[in-house]
This record gives sequence, structure tokens and C-alpha cells, in this order.
Amino acid sequence: MRVLIATDAWYPQVNGVLRTLLSLQRAARNLGMTVEFLSPEGHRTVPVPTYPGLRLAVPRRSLIVQRIEEVRPDAIHIATEGPIGHAVRAYCRRRGRPFTTSYTTRFPEYISARVPVPAQWIYAALRRFHAAATVTMVATPSLMKELGERGFNNLGMWTRGVDTELFRPDRAIEMDLPRPIFICVGRVAVEKNLAAFLSLDLPGTKVVIGKGPMEAELKARFPAVKFLGQIENGALAGRLAAADVFVFPSRTDTFGIVQLEALASGVPIAAFPVTGPKDVIGTHPVGVLSEDLHAACLGALQISRDACRAFALQHSWDRSARQFIGHVREIATTDVRVANPTELSDRAFG
Repeated sequence: MRVLIATDAWYPQVNGVLRTLLSLQRAARNLGMTVEFLSPEGHRTVPVPTYPGLRLAVPRRSLIVQRIEEVRPDAIHIATEGPIGHAVRAYCRRRGRPFTTSYTTRFPEYISARVPVPAQWIYAALRRFHAAATVTMVATPSLMKELGERGFNNLGMWTRGVDTELFRPDRAIEMDLPRPIFICVGRVAVEKNLAAFLSLDLPGTKVVIGKGPMEAELKARFPAVKFLGQIENGALAGRLAAADVFVFPSRTDTFGIVQLEALASGVPIAAFPVTGPKDVIGTHPVGVLSEDLHAACLGALQISRDACRAFALQHSWDRSARQFIGHVREIATTDVRVANPTELSDRAFG
């Protein structure tokens, strides 16, 4: 089976959505499914005024159709609700072709944190977007319950996994910093609530890995914090494994793959008891969830690193890929030919 995933999250971005999609592609290959992407590549992009460094595609209809014709997918999945996602949704609706979607980012909270737009307005728009999908995949039971209460229908589980070969305790590198080391990895942006972590009076050293629009401001406010910038793959794994506690201050993430990456590295979690941490950690003895983040950080120092690693080993990308395949298989078709790409570029989008 060949699946085409439409996504606005693409290089040079580095985020959980992109890492999820690339991990799905690798795992699905071993299960007999080919995953291709329809991304912003080849399309003109424009900057997002409220988010320095982020650019969104301005989709060209002919390129959208050309890519679909090139891949000839058995199923189409729309991973994001941005311009690429909307363009592919319009194509599928015009053609009467079923598709699946996934809810991976809390756009209502993200947008409301930057501009004075009520979150309920954005939720209404997202509800309309996903209502046309055969299945809208979500990562956690808490998020499924929340979206159901907001009127979203046809919800299905698609959990996340972790690469336990890349992220593991024996990758730890020497970090010549006072211990304990409290580390956070993610986009340095307002929705990540980093100040709630950086303002804590903790022993040892606070470390932030990642880049984003708030980096300069936070560096000025918290000069004692070590900002290491964007680090990926083995270098990231080495620094994660060298930490004593992984602090996850976000209140808006739908999952937070970095939590599993930290646990696979043998590092316990300190976080608020919100969607994401509650579903990943719950009552398992691999982290401390508390509205008192300071107490959570200190409490996490007492957790067994071996227990963290053992917990992460239960969360494979193979399991995640099987869930995804189960959903897209329901809409797979053996006749997906696009008769005339030139003609469809004018009329497939309405």
C-alpha cells in the first residue's frame, strides 16, 4: 500500500510533527507500506508575521495535482491544517475522494498566545476542517476526550513511539556543568512556557536545547541558563542521556515525543499534570507531575533511570505505524489514477 501524506511541517523546521512523520515512514516500510510526502517543497513560501523564522507555503494547484499523479497513492492522509493541508483537502473533496487527518498541534492555544483571537473561533474552524475526514487521528486518550467534548467526530488513536537505538543511556557525553542538570528540549517559543522552568530556583544547571523566536529574550532574562541551540540526532541523544531530569513545562503539547526520547535515555520527567504528560507518564514511576514544577523537578531526581529506560522500551514506532496503517487501510483504493492533471489543476480545487 502506498500512502501520500500532506504536511505543512517540513524542513528546515525541526519539530515533533516532522519527526513523527519521518519515523512513521521508516517503521511503515518494514510493515509493507510506502509513505510519500506532499510538502511545501517547490512552492513559494511567506513569513508568518507573529512567528519569526517560520514560513508557510503558498500552494500551486498544478504542483499539488502533479505530486498526487506522480505518487498514485492508495490513500491520502492530511497531517496538518496549514495551506498544504487545505489545498489537498480541497482536492479530495472536489474529487469525492476519502482521506484521513491527524490533530497534532494545538493551534487555537498557539494562535491565541500571539494574537487576540478567541480560541473557540479557531476550534470551530478546525472542527469544520476535520469533519470531512473519514478518521481524525489523535495521539492520546485525553486529547480524544477533549476534542470529542468540543464536537469533533470520527476520532481514532494514533499513538507515538521512540527510537530506542538512537536514544539510550550509554550515549551520554560529558557535560562539564554543575549537577544536577535539568534539561529541556523544544522550540523556544511562547507556547512552550519555558519561563515557568527557567525561573525556578533549582540546584545545579538548567539547559535548553532548541531555537525559536523567544531565544534572545530568554537569554537576556536568564543569563545563568545554558542555551545550546538546535542539536539533532546523536548529538542530541548524547546530551539528553547526560541530564539528570528532563523538564517539560509546556501546557499545550498534544503529546511531546521528547518525553519518550528522554525516558529512553534513562532520564526521568518533571512536568505539569496536563494533556501530553498525563498520557505519556500517567501514574507510572518514571516522572513527577505536579502544578508545583519546582517540587516535580526535585522529586524526579529520586526516580530510577533503569525504570525510565524499561518504560520507553514498551513504546515502539512499529506499534504506532500499525495503528496508522489500520486507519488508512479503510480508505485505500486500487483505482487512484488522475485522468488529466492540467484539467484538474483548474477544477479540482473549486
